[in-house]
Amino acid sequence: MSIKSDKWIRRMASTQGMIEPFESGQIKEVNGQRVVSFGTSSYGYDIRCSSDFKIFTNINSTIVDPKAFDERSFVDFKGKVCIIPPNSFALARTVEYFRIPRNVLTICLGKSTYARCGIIVNVTPLEPEWEGHVTLEFSNTTPLPAKIYADEGVAQVIFLESDEVCETSYRDRGGKYQGQQGVTLPRI
Repeated sequence: MSIKSDKWIRRMASTQGMIEPFESGQIKEVNGQRVVSFGTSSYGYDIRCSSDFKIFTNINSTIVDPKAFDERSFVDFKGKVCIIPPNSFALARTVEYFRIPRNVLTICLGKSTYARCGIIVNVTPLEPEWEGHVTLEFSNTTPLPAKIYADEGVAQVIFLESDEVCETSYRDRGGKYQGQQGVTLPRI
């Protein structure tokens, strides 16, 4: 396995549509305003959060059960800034749509700007031949409300290329999150 560079990421985005929309450089300013950076970095790609959010609420006093998840546990919100209540979390999706090659595994890590504010970004690995918008989880570990900014960088994906193709890909298995478009809740 090898970690892939900015040159490889640019090539895969342009020839195979691996990331759409794609930013070939590191964007730090939009319309004269500083933003949390996004786009291609030295050995990864900084993804953006869309303006579609699902904010966790305990208004219905349900039990969080991954096998029988109650959609009423979330309030839908659309906006440029999402406020996550203290000690709570929200789901969102990436602006970018990914098509992961069969010999690549992608790992996602939160950006330090958010981590230093007590906001943890959690994403599971993007497996070989998975495609879709990535569902992001933002955990506010602080006792204060926390802001998440849409259309700005929230996490970095790192691409690991194997020297051999996997025997069974996510697509081969008929993965339950294949081709997801919006903020996707747990499925069994």
